[in-house]
Amino acid sequence: MSSDFEGYEQDFAVLTAEITNKIARVPRLPPDEKKQMVANVEKQLEEAKELLEQMDLEVREIPPQSRGMYSNRMRSYKQEMGKLETDFRAHLLDNTERLERSSRRLEAGYQIAVETEQIGQEMLENLSHDREKIQRARERLRETDANLGKSSRVLTGMLRRIIQNRILIVILGIILVITILTAITFSVRGH
Repeated sequence: MSSDFEGYEQDFAVLTAEITNKIARVPRLPPDEKKQMVANVEKQLEEAKELLEQMDLEVREIPPQSRGMYSNRMRSYKQEMGKLETDFRAHLLDNTERLERSSRRLEAGYQIAVETEQIGQEMLENLSHDREKIQRARERLRETDANLGKSSRVLTGMLRRIIQNRILIVILGIILVITILTAITFSVRGH
């Protein structure tokens, strides 16, 4: 009986070593190979459980006086099996968490891109409105400049006429003064 148990023990040791090796390789594999490896590890874990059940049956058939040593070994194999399953789940959860973090980062990046696009669109609209305002202001400045030119010409014409009128008044004043002086001179001589 113990030879069957020892055969199962050897098979269990080889199988758990393979499982440990594969669990360690899972995180570094590309996604398609990772799925295949996970399925393979799950299958080997089931095989290891079946081996443990066979070993447990063998231990029950061993006479009670010799069973103690085998029972202790069985406990350690079951603990090893539990550790393998825990490690496997931890690696799967770790990969899932990494995927979720990457997914959240991608989503945050997409959100930032959408917000940036919206801000850019708003800025373009504001710039378009500002350009229209600047063009209207430029047109008003041109009109004002043209009006100032006309006003300047009108004022220059008015100033010229004012100067001409003053010169005429001065000349008329001089002529009037000369006429009065001449009249006074003739009237004084005529008496």
